[in-house]
Amino acid sequence: MKAKRFLALVLAFLLAAASLAGCGSKKDNASVSVTDAQASLGESVTDGETETETKEETPSYQAADSEINGTILQCFCWSFNTISESMEDIANAGYAAIQTSPINECIVGGNGGMELMGQGKWYYHYQPTDWTIGNYQLGTKEEFIAMCEKAHSYGIKVIVDVVPNHTTGDESAVSDNLINAVGGIDNLYHTTGKDAITSYSDRAQCTLYSQGGLYDVNTENKDFQDYFIAYLNECIACGADGFRYDTAKHIGLADDPMDTGVTENNFWERVINEIDNAENIFNYGEVLQGDNERLGDYIDTIGAATASSYGYTLRNAVVSGNMDADTLSSYNAGGKDDSVITWVESHDNYTGEESTSLTETDIRLAWAFLASRENGHALFFARPYGSTEDNMWGTMNRIGAAGSYLYKDAVVAAANKFNTAMTDQPEKLSNPGSDTSVIIVERGTKGLVAVNTSSEEKSLDFATDLEDGTYFNRADNTSEYIVADGVLTGTIPAESAIILYNEGYEDSGIIPEVKIADGTSCVYSEESIIVVLNASDTEKAVYSLNGGAETEFADGQTVEISQADGNVSTLTLKGTSSDGNSTAMTYVFTYKAGTSSGTKIYFQKPDTWGSSIYAYVYDESTSDVKMNAEWPGVAMTDEGGGLYSYIIEVDWDAALVIFNDGSNQYPGVMEPGFEIEDGKTYAAE
Repeated sequence: MKAKRFLALVLAFLLAAASLAGCGSKKDNASVSVTDAQASLGESVTDGETETETKEETPSYQAADSEINGTILQCFCWSFNTISESMEDIANAGYAAIQTSPINECIVGGNGGMELMGQGKWYYHYQPTDWTIGNYQLGTKEEFIAMCEKAHSYGIKVIVDVVPNHTTGDESAVSDNLINAVGGIDNLYHTTGKDAITSYSDRAQCTLYSQGGLYDVNTENKDFQDYFIAYLNECIACGADGFRYDTAKHIGLADDPMDTGVTENNFWERVINEIDNAENIFNYGEVLQGDNERLGDYIDTIGAATASSYGYTLRNAVVSGNMDADTLSSYNAGGKDDSVITWVESHDNYTGEESTSLTETDIRLAWAFLASRENGHALFFARPYGSTEDNMWGTMNRIGAAGSYLYKDAVVAAANKFNTAMTDQPEKLSNPGSDTSVIIVERGTKGLVAVNTSSEEKSLDFATDLEDGTYFNRADNTSEYIVADGVLTGTIPAESAIILYNEGYEDSGIIPEVKIADGTSCVYSEESIIVVLNASDTEKAVYSLNGGAETEFADGQTVEISQADGNVSTLTLKGTSSDGNSTAMTYVFTYKAGTSSGTKIYFQKPDTWGSSIYAYVYDESTSDVKMNAEWPGVAMTDEGGGLYSYIIEVDWDAALVIFNDGSNQYPGVMEPGFEIEDGKTYAAE
């Protein structure tokens, strides 16, 4: 069944996560092996031992204020070390804050695999097993502290994605520390916390039932609240400036229905007001609109929330080329447009394949408009590196790695800087000459952004409040525009944006870029591959393979990545411009032999299973999921004695297999399939 795409689409809509402690907390006893390449990306794990209290050895950071004066970069699945490595790029691109993926201890799924989709899953960090800092996907608490210190040195704030609503659905993986703290496993969940939601418009189901097989935490349990607040305080002490509350609408407000034995819904009141330095912490809730979500009430309670329906409206406007100012003026947040998080797309939209068809041009134009607006906090979602409509997980398909370079594109960066420079300037939206293919955002008398979604160049002869003078398009700093006697004249190229302002503009200088050649796949099946290195606007560029010595390179030079160096290799590129700006990027290369036709595998079925056994073979590493057949797959051959065989009929690049009898399956639900090895016998534990 295509839904067996391993529940990817269902979970993409439903999942999002949680965590505990102070900047020196007690860890539970989970351990996982980690490759050297993973460690280089900050993909480390707990060592199975109990940490001692070290608060006196770690910084006790206090945010200066709760304002985020600028745009936010969502570092989707980037490790702490990767964010640190990218901090100068993030700063030069004009972001005021970064948002991490959930940093809590989480389920170790897919044998600890590190693929975004495949042998590993991006959403495992949205399945808490405890509320402590650090997990095998993103890194350790020490690396988180170092990342926060690096961010603050650049004036960038840190928002942590937190997930208090649910745990993993695997109770055996939940930390004993957490269970003991809340008074036992039964006290951890609502009495209906394992029952699935069937109606999202029913507030009792929405706030007291489970979603996506993830058990709904009893967030009204005072002991849990204490435990979770301690986790938030640990994050704050280590450098967090704010929090995104995942699935916030699934945690009850004060007047929502209550579980059996509960006397008050006070989770939000406590966590928002009782955390350390509460008045200076930026908080917002993920409240996906539709079905009685009570967006305005969550804004009033938490301080801010997502305006998810606006992203849908904006995406449709850009794709259709109908940027009608009246349609795009309101965020549809019940008059609370100044307290919303806005986006072109979010990770929910992207992983749910609602927005994967957007091109980079679509995103660039939509962001130029969105980031130029007065109200709301604009959040830029960094897609996986090398992603395309046909390959949504990208050419690396790797948790921990940095995303697509679009986050630092010249237009995106110029819009970010415009956003910061235009603080307190009122906005005015219009379509010049009633042409809805062009939309103009004026910010008082100081700045103007014009977006042309048409495939044709457009001429401007536009009466504006912008002060008379000469302006350069800050997206390229070469195109010149004149405002004379209150009229802006010039042209806007097809499918482009112009970003005009003088006051508050700061030149970042020459921004270097280093990368591997576009389209290069970091997953390979030969003994070795030759990788072309690119460098532009650099005075010096160097590469390092697997942590080795740095070697200087020129644009167009090549380097060999060999399977002999290991199944996972890292290639780090660094560049410096003539005026001292620097950049860095680490690529992860994975050797996969693939699966050839004629490969034969075996499965020893458990005695309790039925006699009809199936092999469901699939590859979901690209957007176009490949299967040997719809679920449950292809019937295996009975070899006798409970042993079954299956022969692979075609070549596969990254095939996985799930064995099942139509009801039972191995691996279990919410686990990826096994990698295929010729001649291997798989036996359910």
